[in-house]
Amino acid sequence: MAFTRATGKHRGSSRMGRRSAGIAGAATLATTGVIGTLASPALAADTDNRSPEDTGLTKVIAEDSLVDRLNAQADAQDREAFEAAAEQKALAEAKRKAEARAKEIREERARAAREAERRRLNSFQLPIAGSYVSTGYQTGGSLWSSGSHSGVDFHAAYGSRVVSVGSGTVVEAGWGGAYGNNIVIRMHDGTYTQYGHLSSIGVYVGQTVEPGQQIGISGSTGNSTGPHLHFEARTGADYGSDINPISYLRARGVAV
Repeated sequence: MAFTRATGKHRGSSRMGRRSAGIAGAATLATTGVIGTLASPALAADTDNRSPEDTGLTKVIAEDSLVDRLNAQADAQDREAFEAAAEQKALAEAKRKAEARAKEIREERARAAREAERRRLNSFQLPIAGSYVSTGYQTGGSLWSSGSHSGVDFHAAYGSRVVSVGSGTVVEAGWGGAYGNNIVIRMHDGTYTQYGHLSSIGVYVGQTVEPGQQIGISGSTGNSTGPHLHFEARTGADYGSDINPISYLRARGVAV
């Protein structure tokens, strides 16, 4: 007698079926949080063990600190550059003022020197220091061919030092007939002066002379009765253009 197995009622689950059920159960447990709960300590431990750099916070702080330092350095460099520029500007200004002042001083000294030279060139003095007039201007007598004295005589011992009364240029230096050894100078102001009866002459024609410069030695050459200096002032170089020598010298500040 044959027996037949009822279909599907008492059949055991196959191996594949059991495995699928196990997987499904694990999934159910995971869904319910069992596996999640078991895994949480490991995940937490992994999170706690991460270095601070892994969080990115320290990196941000470090970058901010570096930016601050760079900004501070830039500010310091800007201040140094500004102060250096200000110092250079101050030095340049001080140098400019010093140079301007030095120029002013040079100009003032030059003006003073020119003024001193002008006064010196325009100054006049006696032809023989400390002398006096022994024969006056236009004194009459037979000693003079014109009948009167065309100049003045200054007292002078033989060999006295004779100087130019002012600045000028020598236009005559040599024998002058009745004047003996004589010198004629065209003065700085265009007038002329003459020095006669000299024992010796110390200048030459064309030479420039200054006030007080020695031009000769007194004597008694020419038409003379004894050692003295014949001095004339003229408006021109030639004889006959004479003017009063005393008035001439006094008008130029000479006490005589």
